[in-house]
Amino acid sequence: MKLFHAATSPYVRKVMVLLEETGQLDKVTLVPVATTPIAPAADLKASNPLAKIPALMLDDGATIYDSRVICAYLDDLGGGTMYPASGPQKWEMLTLEATADGIMDSAIVMAYEVRMRPQDKQWSDWIEGQWGKVAGGISALNDRWMGHLNGPLNIGQIAVGCALGYVDLRHDARNWRKDNPALADWYKTFESRPSMVSTRPPAA
Repeated sequence: MKLFHAATSPYVRKVMVLLEETGQLDKVTLVPVATTPIAPAADLKASNPLAKIPALMLDDGATIYDSRVICAYLDDLGGGTMYPASGPQKWEMLTLEATADGIMDSAIVMAYEVRMRPQDKQWSDWIEGQWGKVAGGISALNDRWMGHLNGPLNIGQIAVGCALGYVDLRHDARNWRKDNPALADWYKTFESRPSMVSTRPPAA
């Protein structure tokens, strides 16, 4: 299998952490891509019509994409330990993963607004609106989800860890830890896992 990969993407990192935690790194060849919404990589677009990462090309040439789809596929391939099989716990876990992915979505939009749009065209109200989503999601994790985060390793923990890592990478000055002590304590431990250390994004 081939994984279209960029080291700073939190969605890619989520896949990479799952691969390492499930012992499947040797099944995947990384294909580095440099892509943005305004300059998508041609080889990525040829495999994923949305031109987004991550995308996973299977051995038969088919490609699946979106980190949630890829993680569910790889978890199933590796024996299925990261998602509850059924019942209320399954939907709770999927909601936790979606919350983390939503934090990533808004944090990336904020970064694009500053890093890609000319300064005279940047919209501060838009940036603050997106930060409101990030902060709201982080607050919900701190207030509602600590039981899921403190249990056995699951996809929610991986997604949250990668989301918080990206917030640190691009928006560290916002100091999300200040009002979320339980989550900050959890993340301090989680980010030291070997799978998180080995996938830590470069500062660029």
